Amino acid sequence: MRIAKPLLLVITPLGLIDGFYECYRLAPGRLVLMLAMVSVVGVGFVSVIATVRREREPPSAPPAAPPAAAPSPPSPPPPDEAP
Repeated sequence: MRIAKPLLLVITPLGLIDGFYECYRLAPGRLVLMLAMVSVVGVGFVSVIATVRREREPPSAPPAAPPAAAPSPPSPPPPDEAP
């Protein structure tokens, strides 16, 4: 893996550039379709990477609980009824 990752990071863009050149040389009109296809795949990769990074972030601090309500004062005793 120490050699494979740098090779992929270098060879893949070179292969794409070579493919774009050959496409332009053989069928220039289809280069637009090839660029559109590669762009859609690139947007998909970026979307997946952004989602993974967002989900990997530690959750932010939970919202603070509202302060406990102060106990209400005791209600006054009912008035005495006179007979």
